[in-house]
Amino acid sequence: MKIIIAGAGEVGTHLAKLLAKESMDTILMDEDPGKLSNLESTHDLLTRVGSPTSINCLKECDIDGTDLFIAVTPFESVNMTACMLATNLGAKKTLARIENYEYLQPANKEFFEKLGVDYLICPEKLAAEEIVEALKHTWLRQNLSFCNDALILLGIKVRNNSEIIDKPFNSGYFDHGKYRVVAINRKEKTIIPSGYDQLSAGDIVYFITMKQNVEFVREQAGKIVYPVRNVMIMGGSRIAQKTIQYLPGNINTKILERDKEKCYFLAEKLEDTLIINADGRNVDALRSEGIQEIDAFVATTANSEANILACLEAKRLGVKKTVAEVENIDYIQLAEDLDIGTVINKKMIAASYIYQLTLDADVLEVRSLTSADAEVVEFVAKEGSKITKTQIKNIRLPENVNIGGIVRDGVGSIVYGNTQIMPNDHVIVFCISSAIRKVETLFN
Repeated sequence: MKIIIAGAGEVGTHLAKLLAKESMDTILMDEDPGKLSNLESTHDLLTRVGSPTSINCLKECDIDGTDLFIAVTPFESVNMTACMLATNLGAKKTLARIENYEYLQPANKEFFEKLGVDYLICPEKLAAEEIVEALKHTWLRQNLSFCNDALILLGIKVRNNSEIIDKPFNSGYFDHGKYRVVAINRKEKTIIPSGYDQLSAGDIVYFITMKQNVEFVREQAGKIVYPVRNVMIMGGSRIAQKTIQYLPGNINTKILERDKEKCYFLAEKLEDTLIINADGRNVDALRSEGIQEIDAFVATTANSEANILACLEAKRLGVKKTVAEVENIDYIQLAEDLDIGTVINKKMIAASYIYQLTLDADVLEVRSLTSADAEVVEFVAKEGSKITKTQIKNIRLPENVNIGGIVRDGVGSIVYGNTQIMPNDHVIVFCISSAIRKVETLFN
């Protein structure tokens, strides 16, 4: 599969590195040679200095033989124009990163396809949706649902009060009919567990379960529910603005923004939100703005270090739930070690969405587990595929792969060794990133 990525920013570079690990025929294009320096020598990909809206540059990259053209520059107009040119020059499929949320409305999909833009993505919107989920479910690190909540993935940090630590999975203690542990993050190491593994205090554990069993999982993990009514957000970014729009109306919100001019802009755009011209990293400012009455603190500035430190300070001042946008991937494990709460990384979210377009099997969704080097993939089993030929216990799954559950006719269930996957079943698979292609062959 040949892929051209236009835009060597955070999303484009992360995606290019991800595809390069799998030896995909990938070209990363950008007008700034500084963004491309050293990438060819450290990763198996080609780089090209040039504009994605230049017909000559696109032709030099053999655009007419490209399976997927991805435009993820910071400029929406450039991305849309590049995709239109790429389609007319022979690219089979195109994707554009956008900022205008109106474009994402289903009614506009056919219109953009006619223009030559097959897929649209807004990383800020995806990140805001995850933040809202984190504030709705304060005891969770990550929360994903599949097939209209038929199966739910819960990421939880277990502590000493959890009932399920220090017990092997094959001990008979666990109620595997109600949930299954599918991945564990322990001290920077990702574990796809077997029957001999066990949980330890401090692990971030990923459970797959059904909606009716979520409370049971919470109790087993030793977590307490507390409501969020007052939210303070540091930084008036697009993610912050979108988060406020998605939050329920009964939640009170206030934004701390250092830039005075931006405060005026935010005040006009967010009528029901209190906008404060202050630096959220300043302890005195936090105290004067009532941090002691805040249930949740969200840091969404462009500075990962500032977001982590601000969440640490908010925790110290008594805030129960903190959420930090951490765009520097190297800092994600640091944030987890410091126990700041939920970590959001928009480029990982966006890259997972785009990555599924590169798979040949019938894949509905690919999502990265933020706190683990693992992916969760929703496959649809095809008629005649290897995965449907025998019971799961008889299938030689690749190493570091775990089938968590299936959804059949809208009903979710946990899988066992004697589970037989049928055609059209939605199958939720957990694996390390490098194993996805191997799993894909089972579903083709």
